[in-house]
Order: sequence, then C-alpha cells, then structure tokens
Amino acid sequence: MKGYTIKTLTQFIIERQTDFPYATGEFSRLLYHMGVAAKVVNKKVNKAGLVDILGLAGEVNVQGEEQKKLDIFANWRFIQSIKSSGQCCGIASEEDQEIITFDDDLALDGNYIICMDPLDGSSNIDVNVSVGTIFSIYRRISPRGTRAVLEDFLQEGTKQVAAGYIIYGSSTMLVYTTGSGVYGFTLDPSIGEFCLSYYDIKTPEDGAIYSINEGNYVKMPKGIQQYIKYCQEEDKSTQRPYSARYIGSLVADFHRNLLKGGIFLYPETLAAPNGKLRLLYECNPIAFIAEQAGGVASTGTQRILEMKPTTLHQRVPFIVGSKNMVGKTEQFLAEHKSAATK
Repeated sequence: MKGYTIKTLTQFIIERQTDFPYATGEFSRLLYHMGVAAKVVNKKVNKAGLVDILGLAGEVNVQGEEQKKLDIFANWRFIQSIKSSGQCCGIASEEDQEIITFDDDLALDGNYIICMDPLDGSSNIDVNVSVGTIFSIYRRISPRGTRAVLEDFLQEGTKQVAAGYIIYGSSTMLVYTTGSGVYGFTLDPSIGEFCLSYYDIKTPEDGAIYSINEGNYVKMPKGIQQYIKYCQEEDKSTQRPYSARYIGSLVADFHRNLLKGGIFLYPETLAAPNGKLRLLYECNPIAFIAEQAGGVASTGTQRILEMKPTTLHQRVPFIVGSKNMVGKTEQFLAEHKSAATK
C-alpha cells in the first residue's frame, strides 16, 4: 500500500518503551530475545514434516502428559534465548517440574522472571493444526544479585508486567501487552521480522462463537450445561444460535475469539475438579491480554488475575472472552449455585 511504513517488533518496543512503568533497555532486550526464539521455533514447526521432529519423545512431563519432540525443542530454545538475554533470573515452564534458575552474574542481577508454556496445543502437532507459545513476565521479588526463588513465581496475575503468545499457523503471529493495549505482529518470512499488523486490538463485547470440548458435557457443572444450551437456542436478537468452534489449542481458540468476539471455556469437570489449564503460564497471561483488549477472564466465580497462586503447576477452571458472554456464563453458574443451596 502506497505510503505504508513497515514497523518491526523491535522498533515498536523501543518506541513504546515509555508505556512500560519501569521503562528500561533491560525489558526491551528481554522481549527481543523472546521474538528471536519464536522465529527459530517457527522454522522447526514449518519443517516438522520434513525432519525427525514429529511424534512422541518417549518422555512424560510434569503434567503426566507424553512430551512431543517439538515440545522439548521449543522448551530448550526459549530457555536458551531467555538466558542469553541476561535480563531474566529464572523460568517456570510447563515442561519442567521445578523452576529453572541461572547463576551467571548477568542473570543473577536480572530483574525479571518468566512463566511459559513453550508449545501449547502440542497434541495437534502431528496433524498440522495451529499450536502456540504462551509467556508471562514479572518483576522478581527476591533481591537482585541472588538466585530466583519459588516466591518470585507465585505472584498474582495483576502483577504481570507483560504477557503474550505466539501462534504458529498459516502465518506466524506474536501478540503481546505491557498493560497499555494489545498489539499483534505478523512474521514476514521475506525479511525475517515480526511486523506490526494489529494495532490496539479490541475484542467485541459480544460474539457469536463458543469454544468448549462438548465431549465432557455430562461431567460439567449444571451452570455450564445450561450456558451451552443457551448458546444453541435460536434468538435473532442475540445472534443465537452461536457457532461452536473448538480447536483444542488454547492459543488458537483464544486468538480467533479475541479478534472476532467469542468465549472459550475449560471449566471444572468430574474428572478434573480443579480444572485442567495451568494458572501461571496459561490462564494468567491469556487473562491479562483479554482484559487489555476489553474482554474478561474468570474461573466462573472469581477474576483470574486476582487469584493467589499456591503451587507452580496449579490448575484452575478457565472462562475467557467477550465481556457479555463471560458475564452470562457467570450468571448461569451463580443461579445454579443459588438454586442448589436452597
């Protein structure tokens, strides 16, 4: 387009640095290194069918899930890139039982910690469906110059200084927020750079898409069952019936709903009474992005970002998306709970 100026992720971070309450070159370098790792993982994802990187690796992660080969690579690649930034003193990853701390002088003085799911939706790798990386950045609590400790990671989501995700699909995008809006960058393979493609993303207050694994319907709370029925009822004044769209990759489902309007639900079930998604490196970063775009993220009864984590791999029920749709779900859950106590 005539007169259009390409703005890269690096340029944008530098220009918007003042939006960040602790504006420093340290933070900019950390985000830059996240972008570098994303480019490397993107290449591996795109070449996965041509090399020996598909399939199971023969190991089980801390969640009891079989690790995919690409899971292991993505975890290693992000850890190495984050470490080389010199700005991060520790990492919590879905793939590792304990926190990872760095002991070189630069890292010990690093002011940030990162929580991440290096490859969300990895069960879809072998069938060429979009997968993603989710990350969350906090300022450390422990003194600079010392090793990171568990308490650095067990912070409420309201204390995040940045969060984002990378979606590896028909195009590769990096979406992030530092608390001053949500911005999306698409990887241009011709120049090898993430370029600004979505400015100040706002999710619609209403939508016409609901995303949930309806195979678990009979195991879900009555309030969720009632909301699903509500979604399926015809009512032209509210765009119903809604369209059911479920990929099974949190990043892919959320990204679609973020742009088009919709709701993603992974509630508690009889098989998973505490929910399935992890608070620190899945729910908190996605919730931060959702709220910055005008959406809502909830357990069904509580704001996600206000939850105080108690363990590294804590699971919680997760409902996120358009404001009015999440509100309606909470209404059904509250009404059923009220009726059940009478």
